[in-house]
Amino acid sequence: MSLLTDVMPAVVILVAVAILIDLIVGDPRGLPHPVVIIGRMISSYERLWNRGTAQQRRLSGAFLTVMVVGGVWWVSWLLLLVLARLHPGLALIAELWLLSTTLAIKGLGDAARAVAAPLSKGDLPAARQALAMIVGRDTQRLEEADITRGAVETVAENTVDGITAPLFFALIGGAPLALAYKAVNTLDSMVGYRNERFNDFGYASAKLDDVANWLPARLTTVCLWIAGVLLSMKGVKLRWQGALSATRQQAPRHPSPNAGWPEAMVANLLGVQLGGTNYYQGVVSHRTTLGTPHEALQVRHIETTVWLMHGAWLLFFLLMSVLMAGVAWV
Repeated sequence: MSLLTDVMPAVVILVAVAILIDLIVGDPRGLPHPVVIIGRMISSYERLWNRGTAQQRRLSGAFLTVMVVGGVWWVSWLLLLVLARLHPGLALIAELWLLSTTLAIKGLGDAARAVAAPLSKGDLPAARQALAMIVGRDTQRLEEADITRGAVETVAENTVDGITAPLFFALIGGAPLALAYKAVNTLDSMVGYRNERFNDFGYASAKLDDVANWLPARLTTVCLWIAGVLLSMKGVKLRWQGALSATRQQAPRHPSPNAGWPEAMVANLLGVQLGGTNYYQGVVSHRTTLGTPHEALQVRHIETTVWLMHGAWLLFFLLMSVLMAGVAWV
């Protein structure tokens, strides 16, 4: 639980306020961001420790994972403890800010719409440039359909990494546990690659990220489906019938044990096909396709995906709040 509250309803209120802060403020430039600090720490130690035999690198990587994740939790917990001793109000402000930095609701929506805006005007160079800010793939030669696919895939996958999984851990353990999760996620994004440099060093980070996201990814997938049903009732064109069974069949094909679930659900709800061929620094990468292409990808699918994202995180938060209230009652 949060250092400031040991009562579940109070934690829910605390997280709700942090959500509101993120929706209004997002990630303002000029303020120090915990994830940036975590990333710099990982980068420094990776350069020092990623060497030796495969076994040595795997052990060093495991130690880095434990040190970073445990260290982030301990430092944030200690910071809040010290501030609480000085004045509870200081600790409250600090925890709300720390919690808001673990969420990317506003940032993810804004980034997707930054791609859609020039794309809707036919300005492919600007759309490619906006997409390059949020994906690792090469974007210089992408056409409209592939630009749209990149934006939709990013929103679908990051609905878990950037929103629902941090909410999950925030509701369980306040800012310290939410930040520890962000440390896990940052480790995976920096060293959790299956290539010659990181295959052994990033092994522990990648596995821990898989474990941390396992339940949030699947709960989010269900919430995306419910959001699709509700949006369909409001007149949004979505193919929610059969989307659950199709997603169960397709998601395991994805190389990630977790990312395939929200991506497959979004693909099936939109009635489009995601996945396929990407290029990373000129190197081709073929990823299994998800969904059934009932229609071609269009710019409007980006906005629909953003609405699905908003519906999913809101339902996820409500679901978790009800579950926590039930546990407290029992």
